[in-house]
Amino acid sequence: MGMLVAFVGFASSFAVVVQGLIAAGASEAQAASGLMAASVAMGLAGIVLSLWTRLPLSVAWSTPGAALLVTTGTIGGFEVAVGAFLLCGVMLVLAGVWKPLGRAAAAIPAPLANAMLAGILATLCLAPFRAVAEMPAMGLPILAAWVIGGTVNRMLAVPAALVAFIVVVAVGVEMPDGALTGLSTSAIPEAVFVRPALTMQAVLGIAVPLFIVTMASQNIPGIAVMRSNGYAVTPGPWFAVTGVFSLLAAPFGSHAVNMAAITAAMCAGEDAHPDPARRYWAAVVAGLFYVLFGLLSGAVIAFVTLAPAVLVQAVAGLALIPAFSGAIVAAFSDAETREAAAVTFLAAASGLSLGGISGAFWGLLAGGAVMLVRRR
Repeated sequence: MGMLVAFVGFASSFAVVVQGLIAAGASEAQAASGLMAASVAMGLAGIVLSLWTRLPLSVAWSTPGAALLVTTGTIGGFEVAVGAFLLCGVMLVLAGVWKPLGRAAAAIPAPLANAMLAGILATLCLAPFRAVAEMPAMGLPILAAWVIGGTVNRMLAVPAALVAFIVVVAVGVEMPDGALTGLSTSAIPEAVFVRPALTMQAVLGIAVPLFIVTMASQNIPGIAVMRSNGYAVTPGPWFAVTGVFSLLAAPFGSHAVNMAAITAAMCAGEDAHPDPARRYWAAVVAGLFYVLFGLLSGAVIAFVTLAPAVLVQAVAGLALIPAFSGAIVAAFSDAETREAAAVTFLAAASGLSLGGISGAFWGLLAGGAVMLVRRR
C-alpha cells in the first residue's frame, strides 16, 4: 500500500508541480530541483510524523498551490516566488503553533475558499480539451486512457493517462539526437539553491493564496480523513511539522508540503492493514518511495521538456478534475452564498491581475465583500 500511495501521489500530480514552477519563472534545472525538494520533503515529513505519532499520516505537496502558480504566472522572477514559498512555510508553522492564525484560516467561509480553489483549477482543467483540439492524435488517447482507467478504478485514472502520455510522446514526438541517453545521465538532478527575495505583490499574490488553498483544500480535509477512520486528531503539531519541511525545501524551489487527503485515506483504510495500530507503516513506506522518486526527478523533467506543453498541461488538468468538481459542488451548494462564491470563482478564473496581485486574492476579497453586504 505504501508503494501504491507514493506512485499515485507522485504520478497523479507531478505535471501540475512542474507547470507551476516553470510558470513562476523557474529554469529547467530549478524546476527539477524544486520537484526533487518537494518530493523528498513530503517523504521525510511523512516518515517523521508517522514514526513519531504511530499514526498513518500521509504528507503530500500542495497540488492546488502548484495550480495557483500556473494561473498567477511570474511575479518578479523565481527568486521572488521562492521568497513567497518561505513566507507560506512560516505561516504553516504559525498555523500549527499559534492558534489564532489557525482559527483565522479555518474561519474563511468554506464557499469562498472552495470557489477560489475552483477558479484557480479551472484554467488547467480546460487543458485536456485544448490538447484534443490542437493535437487530436495525441490528446485523444490521453483523454481516453483517463476515462477507461477511471472506469476500472478511480485511482487508476491519472496513472493510465500518464502511461498514455509517455507512449504518445515516445511514438509521436521526434526526439533530438541523444535525448534518450540524456534521460539516464540526468536522472538525479542537482539541488539548485535559489536566493529568496520578496515583494508585496508576491506576498498578496502568491504567499497568502498559497497558504489559504493549502490549508483549506489539503490540511483541513486531511484531518477530516483521519477523524473518519477513527484516529485521534491533534492537528496543530502536524501542521507545524509540514511547515518546517516546507521551509527547509523552499530555498531549493519547493512550493509547499502539507497533510494529504486522498492518499491519507489509502494509508488509514482497512486495505493498508487489518490492524489500525499497524497502518502507520504504509505511510512510512510511502515516504521512503517519495524520497526515491524525488531523487530520480531529473529524468522526469528531462522527458517532460521533450513533450509539447499542451500535452503536459493536459495530464495536469486531468489530475485536477476531481478536485475541481468537488470544489465547485462545495462552493455553490448553499443558495445564500452562491452569488458571492460566483464572484470569487470568476475573479480567480479570469486571470485578473491588479497591482501585480493575482485574481485569487482579489476574488476572495470581492466575494467576501459581496457576502458581507448581502448579510447586512
